[in-house]
Amino acid sequence: MEQKWVVFSLEENTYGIDVQSVRSIERLQPITRVPNAPSHVKGVINLRGVVTPVIDLRLRLGYEEIEPTDETRILIASLNQGDAGFIVDRANEVVESDEVRIEPIPESSRDMISAHLTAIAKGEDKLFSLIDANALFEEQYAE
Repeated sequence: MEQKWVVFSLEENTYGIDVQSVRSIERLQPITRVPNAPSHVKGVINLRGVVTPVIDLRLRLGYEEIEPTDETRILIASLNQGDAGFIVDRANEVVESDEVRIEPIPESSRDMISAHLTAIAKGEDKLFSLIDANALFEEQYAE
């Protein structure tokens, strides 16, 4: 079965999220802060009448916060708990499974890698980590 991933960047690293969970890719827009939310929860947006929480994926994954650029995007993902937006540095492309080989996270790295990373995708000129967006969203409430 063919799979596709939306590939995006955070700093120099690339990640992929299952294209079936991505509802849309939006330009950065005004975000309403939510009092007492963790720093990586930037707030909520009103996306076509639906209030959607927005998470800064840079902060969520331990990168430094930067000022948004023209390439900054919000990936709107459909999760088990509803829709959520993930701020990324840049949405790069959609990659199909015939372009890459999926390999498990090396056993030696499992202790250093969070549960939200599921596998590594390798292609001739591609290398990115696959993210389980549901796990990423659920982990924030476990902390």
